[in-house]
Amino acid sequence: TMARIMSESHAKVVPTSIMDDADIHRWTYGQDITVRLMRSLWAGAQVEPGLNAWYDDERNMRILHKGMDVGMAVDTEDGLFVAALRDVHSNSASQVREAINRLRDNVIARSIPPDDMKDYTIMLSNFGVFAGRYATPIIAPPCVAIIAAGKLRNEVVPVLGGFEVHRTIPLSLTFDHRAVTGGEAARFLKAMIEDLGLAE
Repeated sequence: TMARIMSESHAKVVPTSIMDDADIHRWTYGQDITVRLMRSLWAGAQVEPGLNAWYDDERNMRILHKGMDVGMAVDTEDGLFVAALRDVHSNSASQVREAINRLRDNVIARSIPPDDMKDYTIMLSNFGVFAGRYATPIIAPPCVAIIAAGKLRNEVVPVLGGFEVHRTIPLSLTFDHRAVTGGEAARFLKAMIEDLGLAE
Protein backbone atom coordinates (compact mmCIF):
# COMPACT_ATOMS: atom_id res chain seq x y z
CA THR A 1 0.00 0.00 0.00
CA MET A 2 0.98 3.63 -0.37
CA ALA A 3 1.30 4.12 3.40
CA ARG A 4 3.64 1.13 3.74
CA ILE A 5 5.85 2.28 0.86
CA MET A 6 6.05 5.83 2.23
CA SER A 7 6.97 4.53 5.70
CA GLU A 8 9.66 2.27 4.26
CA SER A 9 11.07 5.14 2.23
CA HIS A 10 11.17 7.44 5.25
CA ALA A 11 12.97 4.79 7.31
CA LYS A 12 15.57 3.79 4.72
CA VAL A 13 16.20 6.39 2.02
CA VAL A 14 18.48 9.43 2.36
CA PRO A 15 16.69 11.73 -0.12
CA THR A 16 18.14 14.81 -1.79
CA SER A 17 16.46 16.81 -4.56
CA ILE A 18 17.68 18.98 -7.42
CA MET A 19 15.48 21.02 -9.75
CA ASP A 20 15.73 22.69 -13.15
CA ASP A 21 13.64 23.59 -16.20
CA ALA A 22 13.63 22.01 -19.66
CA ASP A 23 13.07 24.46 -22.53
CA ILE A 24 10.70 22.79 -25.03
CA HIS A 25 10.03 25.69 -27.40
CA ARG A 26 11.55 23.73 -30.32
CA TRP A 27 9.00 20.92 -30.08
CA THR A 28 7.08 20.18 -33.25
CA TYR A 29 3.30 20.09 -33.07
CA GLY A 30 1.70 17.07 -31.38
CA GLN A 31 4.59 15.96 -29.17
CA ASP A 32 3.41 13.72 -26.31
CA ILE A 33 4.74 15.17 -23.05
CA THR A 34 4.68 11.96 -21.00
CA VAL A 35 6.25 9.91 -23.79
CA ARG A 36 8.98 12.53 -24.23
CA LEU A 37 9.63 12.45 -20.48
CA MET A 38 10.00 8.67 -20.66
CA ARG A 39 12.49 8.98 -23.50
CA SER A 40 14.47 11.61 -21.63
CA LEU A 41 14.80 9.24 -18.65
CA TRP A 42 16.57 6.76 -20.91
CA ALA A 43 18.77 9.58 -22.27
CA GLY A 44 19.72 10.39 -18.69
CA ALA A 45 20.51 6.75 -17.96
CA GLN A 46 22.84 6.59 -20.97
CA VAL A 47 24.95 9.30 -19.35
CA GLU A 48 24.52 8.21 -15.72
CA PRO A 49 23.28 4.61 -15.47
CA GLY A 50 23.55 4.72 -11.69
CA LEU A 51 20.12 6.34 -11.38
CA ASN A 52 18.40 3.48 -13.25
CA ALA A 53 19.22 1.19 -10.36
CA TRP A 54 18.24 -0.42 -7.09
CA TYR A 55 19.99 -0.12 -3.74
CA ASP A 56 20.52 -3.34 -1.78
CA ASP A 57 20.45 -2.44 1.93
CA GLU A 58 21.79 -5.76 3.14
CA ARG A 59 24.80 -5.83 0.84
CA ASN A 60 25.25 -2.04 0.84
CA MET A 61 25.54 -1.93 -2.94
CA ARG A 62 23.90 -0.45 -6.00
CA ILE A 63 22.53 -2.77 -8.69
CA LEU A 64 22.46 -1.26 -12.19
CA HIS A 65 19.85 -2.25 -14.79
CA LYS A 66 20.56 -2.61 -18.50
CA GLY A 67 16.93 -2.01 -19.43
CA MET A 68 14.46 0.55 -18.10
CA ASP A 69 11.08 -0.18 -16.50
CA VAL A 70 9.51 3.10 -15.38
CA GLY A 71 7.27 3.19 -12.32
CA MET A 72 4.59 5.72 -13.23
CA ALA A 73 2.52 7.29 -10.47
CA VAL A 74 -1.22 7.12 -11.17
CA ASP A 75 -3.57 9.19 -9.00
CA THR A 76 -7.01 7.65 -8.40
CA GLU A 77 -9.96 8.14 -6.05
CA ASP A 78 -8.62 5.19 -4.06
CA GLY A 79 -5.17 6.71 -3.64
CA LEU A 80 -1.83 6.74 -5.42
CA PHE A 81 -0.64 3.67 -7.32
CA VAL A 82 2.67 3.09 -9.07
CA ALA A 83 2.46 0.92 -12.19
CA ALA A 84 5.44 -0.34 -14.18
CA LEU A 85 5.92 0.53 -17.84
CA ARG A 86 8.17 -2.22 -19.14
CA ASP A 87 11.04 -1.88 -21.60
CA VAL A 88 10.66 1.87 -22.13
CA HIS A 89 14.16 1.93 -23.64
CA SER A 90 13.27 -0.37 -26.54
CA ASN A 91 9.68 0.65 -27.38
CA SER A 92 8.56 3.20 -29.96
CA ALA A 93 6.73 6.37 -28.93
CA SER A 94 3.38 4.89 -29.99
CA GLN A 95 4.07 1.68 -28.05
CA VAL A 96 4.93 3.69 -24.93
CA ARG A 97 1.72 5.73 -25.29
CA GLU A 98 -0.36 2.55 -25.69
CA ALA A 99 1.27 1.06 -22.60
CA ILE A 100 0.60 4.23 -20.57
CA ASN A 101 -3.08 4.23 -21.56
CA ARG A 102 -3.45 0.52 -20.81
CA LEU A 103 -1.83 0.82 -17.38
CA ARG A 104 -3.92 3.86 -16.43
CA ASP A 105 -7.13 2.11 -17.47
CA ASN A 106 -6.17 -1.04 -15.56
CA VAL A 107 -5.27 0.90 -12.41
CA ILE A 108 -8.52 2.87 -12.46
CA ALA A 109 -10.54 -0.32 -13.11
CA ARG A 110 -8.60 -2.07 -10.31
CA SER A 111 -7.76 -4.83 -12.77
CA ILE A 112 -4.00 -4.37 -12.96
CA PRO A 113 -1.98 -7.56 -12.38
CA PRO A 114 0.22 -7.48 -9.25
CA ASP A 115 3.31 -8.08 -11.41
CA ASP A 116 2.68 -4.72 -13.12
CA MET A 117 3.03 -2.88 -9.83
CA LYS A 118 6.56 -3.94 -8.88
CA ASP A 119 10.16 -4.25 -10.08
CA TYR A 120 10.37 -0.87 -11.82
CA THR A 121 13.90 0.52 -12.08
CA ILE A 122 13.22 4.27 -11.90
CA MET A 123 10.13 6.38 -11.15
CA LEU A 124 8.20 9.22 -12.83
CA SER A 125 5.52 11.50 -11.40
CA ASN A 126 3.72 13.83 -13.81
CA PHE A 127 1.98 15.86 -11.11
CA GLY A 128 1.95 18.97 -13.30
CA VAL A 129 -1.26 17.82 -14.98
CA PHE A 130 -2.93 19.20 -11.84
CA ALA A 131 -0.82 22.08 -10.51
CA GLY A 132 2.55 22.89 -9.02
CA ARG A 133 6.00 23.81 -10.28
CA TYR A 134 8.54 21.83 -8.25
CA ALA A 135 8.27 19.00 -5.73
CA THR A 136 10.28 16.67 -3.52
CA PRO A 137 8.84 13.33 -4.68
CA ILE A 138 9.25 10.20 -2.56
CA ILE A 139 11.41 7.30 -3.74
CA ALA A 140 9.98 3.79 -3.35
CA PRO A 141 12.83 1.44 -2.36
CA PRO A 142 14.73 -0.29 -3.82
CA CYS A 143 14.71 2.41 -6.54
CA VAL A 144 17.27 5.19 -6.13
CA ALA A 145 15.63 7.97 -8.17
CA ILE A 146 12.30 9.56 -9.03
CA ILE A 147 11.66 12.43 -11.43
CA ALA A 148 8.65 14.71 -11.09
CA ALA A 149 7.41 16.97 -13.88
CA GLY A 150 5.53 20.12 -12.90
CA LYS A 151 2.98 22.22 -14.74
CA LEU A 152 4.16 23.60 -18.08
CA ARG A 153 5.01 27.30 -17.92
CA ASN A 154 5.74 30.14 -20.31
CA GLU A 155 9.04 31.77 -19.33
CA VAL A 156 10.78 34.89 -20.60
CA VAL A 157 14.18 33.78 -21.96
CA PRO A 158 17.07 36.06 -23.07
CA VAL A 159 17.94 35.35 -26.73
CA LEU A 160 20.60 37.20 -28.77
CA GLY A 161 20.35 40.41 -26.80
CA GLY A 162 16.53 40.32 -26.76
CA PHE A 163 13.81 38.28 -25.11
CA GLU A 164 11.48 35.49 -26.16
CA VAL A 165 8.73 33.56 -24.40
CA HIS A 166 9.43 29.82 -24.33
CA ARG A 167 7.45 26.89 -22.98
CA THR A 168 9.27 25.05 -20.21
CA ILE A 169 8.77 21.93 -18.10
CA PRO A 170 9.86 22.23 -14.44
CA LEU A 171 11.70 19.08 -13.36
CA SER A 172 12.45 17.82 -9.86
CA LEU A 173 14.81 14.89 -9.31
CA THR A 174 14.95 13.19 -5.92
CA PHE A 175 17.73 10.64 -5.46
CA ASP A 176 18.93 8.36 -2.68
CA HIS A 177 22.23 9.87 -1.57
CA ARG A 178 23.37 6.52 -0.21
CA ALA A 179 23.63 5.27 -3.78
CA VAL A 180 23.90 8.36 -6.00
CA THR A 181 26.25 11.35 -5.85
CA GLY A 182 25.17 14.92 -6.52
CA GLY A 183 27.33 14.95 -9.65
CA GLU A 184 25.67 11.84 -11.04
CA ALA A 185 22.22 13.30 -10.41
CA ALA A 186 23.11 16.65 -12.00
CA ARG A 187 24.54 15.00 -15.12
CA PHE A 188 21.47 12.76 -15.39
CA LEU A 189 19.16 15.78 -15.17
CA LYS A 190 21.27 17.71 -17.70
CA ALA A 191 20.98 14.83 -20.19
CA MET A 192 17.21 14.75 -19.66
CA ILE A 193 16.97 18.49 -20.31
CA GLU A 194 19.07 18.22 -23.47
CA ASP A 195 16.87 15.41 -24.83
CA LEU A 196 13.69 17.33 -24.01
CA GLY A 197 15.14 20.34 -25.84
CA LEU A 198 15.17 18.47 -29.17
CA ALA A 199 12.45 19.28 -31.70
CA GLU A 200 11.24 15.68 -31.85
